[in-house]
Amino acid sequence: MAITPSMRISAIRRFLHSQSSAGLVLMATAAVALILANSPLAGTYEAVLHVYLGPLSLAHWINDALMAVFFLLVGLEIKREMLDGQLSTWSRRILPGIAAAGGMAVPALLFYAFNTGATARGWAIPAATDIAFALGVISLLGNRVPASLRIFLAALAIIDDLGAVIIIALFYTADFSVVDLACAGGVVAALVALNRFRVRSLTPYLLLGALLWVFVFRSGIHATLAGVVLALTIPMEITPSRSDVDATSPLHRLENFLHLPVGFLIVPLFALANAGVPVLKLPAEALAAPVTLGVALGLLLGKPVGVFGMSVLAVRLRLADAPAHASRMQMFGVALLCGIGFTMSLFIALLAFPGDLILQSEAKIGILAGSLLSGLLGYAVLRLADREKSNAAASTW
Repeated sequence: MAITPSMRISAIRRFLHSQSSAGLVLMATAAVALILANSPLAGTYEAVLHVYLGPLSLAHWINDALMAVFFLLVGLEIKREMLDGQLSTWSRRILPGIAAAGGMAVPALLFYAFNTGATARGWAIPAATDIAFALGVISLLGNRVPASLRIFLAALAIIDDLGAVIIIALFYTADFSVVDLACAGGVVAALVALNRFRVRSLTPYLLLGALLWVFVFRSGIHATLAGVVLALTIPMEITPSRSDVDATSPLHRLENFLHLPVGFLIVPLFALANAGVPVLKLPAEALAAPVTLGVALGLLLGKPVGVFGMSVLAVRLRLADAPAHASRMQMFGVALLCGIGFTMSLFIALLAFPGDLILQSEAKIGILAGSLLSGLLGYAVLRLADREKSNAAASTW
């Protein structure tokens, strides 16, 4: 049968709207970055990233400005899920919340087991889960993974992102300018006023958001946090009579608009700019350096131990219900996928070791190795999990 233009357009739309496709694009750009950094083009690759466009280099525009848009989307997703999503009630928050806490604490402790002194500053690098990668792997398994576990993973990743934002604000903020911080506070007050007066046009929010980014950037607090603050002020209306969300609300309109550029442009650009590790040029001992081992094992071992262990404990203590129609083996497979910590882990590595290219490279090697092994093992466990026994699994937890 001949392929018509409308069929081609439909296929492209399905591709662009697929979360798994964003994960595949991210994998491809990370691979390209690695190839470039270890090829004869390595010098050109580095030189392009350090070209100045106005006051900032290309790398800084990507990491400080474009990633603020990524954090804006993260903030919008967190707000929506908390108000009217998988995290809207305490019963829905309990299991992914407990699992996320374990999945952040255990990797940090494992990192500390290998690192003391200056390198201990990287403790939060293996703490976050990359939702695009993780859901991309799950999508390859089709109906082998129950819908309840997909929802659990998405909710856990959202809580992870919230935890990472808080960690960045509390532990990776340099000395700040009181004047610029006060100006940023004034902009936030204006954004809150817009929300209280039910202004539905996105234009004034985005204009004030750009101004907020400038003041936050100058204040010493990492500029990407301006995106999260802006997201929390974007209105999201719920119709009380029907307990229904207005899909045309500013939050939904902005979130829907940002999904494609963030998933298929901003995050891949971030990976292209930051995943390029010159592995061939690094000394052999870098592969077994404390930072490398702490990050890799934190993701590969710490994440599944924390997520799976705390989930089983919560179900056994009857603090939460097990995901419907999911066996413990399937839960363990999903816990392994939580060790894919690519985007947020890379971002925290840059904040943890600013200007230290050796420690950044060691952290990046650990992130790539831990994430790759976590993805492969998680896929293998979920593929081998016995779905026939999953219906009776809840009683065996």
